[in-house]
Amino acid sequence: MQTITPNAGSVVEIKTISDDGSALTTLASQHIAGILEHAFCHNAQQQALIVFDTQSALASILSQAYQHCLPQAKCLHFGTVPAQEILDAIAALQKSDLVILVQSTNFRLEAYRLRVELFKRGLKVIEHPHLGRMDGEEISYYIDALQYDPVYYRETGKAIKRIIDQASQAVIDSGDGAQLVFGGGLEPAKLNVGDYSEMANVGGQFPIGEVFTESVRLEDVNGKVRIFIFGDTSFRINEPPVPITLIVEQGQVVDTENSTEEFDRVLANIRADDGVVWVRELGFGLNRAFSQDRKVMDIGTYERMCGIHLSLGSKHGSYAKPHIKRGEGRHHVDVFAVTCSVRLDGQELYQDGRWSV
Repeated sequence: MQTITPNAGSVVEIKTISDDGSALTTLASQHIAGILEHAFCHNAQQQALIVFDTQSALASILSQAYQHCLPQAKCLHFGTVPAQEILDAIAALQKSDLVILVQSTNFRLEAYRLRVELFKRGLKVIEHPHLGRMDGEEISYYIDALQYDPVYYRETGKAIKRIIDQASQAVIDSGDGAQLVFGGGLEPAKLNVGDYSEMANVGGQFPIGEVFTESVRLEDVNGKVRIFIFGDTSFRINEPPVPITLIVEQGQVVDTENSTEEFDRVLANIRADDGVVWVRELGFGLNRAFSQDRKVMDIGTYERMCGIHLSLGSKHGSYAKPHIKRGEGRHHVDVFAVTCSVRLDGQELYQDGRWSV
């Protein structure tokens, strides 16, 4: 099996060793090496802390892969060591050291908001939450999604951002005559492409690959959009037998076609808490390992899927709106559009299941 050990300047020297590791662990190790080198510029002089569990197959694979890549890292098995030992290990780190969280669920340390606190300390963070939601062939899809191509992600992401930031209109065509029109300007796009050079925080949830924005005026969004996946009340993907059509007027979902009982429940929950169902986030997913055919159950992971996703509900911490106070909305439900065409000011950005910028 191959594993990655640090040399004088990086963590990408590949050596062949003999062990009983699986092919998936080998592949994960190779992809993680690329993340460490290109996204985090992590070197042998910097400390690393790996906090992990082995309650799911995917968590076990990633835990082994990170330990192969970072043999000098301190490793703490969550649930088998006292919480205070983990907190003490974090406190011993210096600014720009790296913390890796490999979680079958989501680690809780009493009232400790882990990732937020890590960022406050100036630490780099790689977080893999909710791994227990994925099994079988989804494990392969997830590991494929960790492959980091810095040229593709950064050049494509920045090109899409440039177009978004200048556009006065966007049209999402999801087939069968369904077009969702963002009739006004879009908010300055934000990037999740593994380039942290201009960001206050380094890292976040992996896999990565997304550019997102929303309408400056939510009321400027009108039309129809067909969705093939939505996030259900258990935060897993839900695939209806046929795509559900959302009918949007002045930024709000006012009706549906071909809806299901579970999606009706999602909409009812949003309306009960937020009053109306706003369409907020317009997400351009870049990760080519996820598609309409290659799905994983965890909605937060699948959000990187190559194509368009939207959020329903008032909640969106990245953009302020005059009629929605920050922290006021309770719901942010991701839905995934059948993506036939994406046009900004008439320019086609998406063809044959791929971004064409």
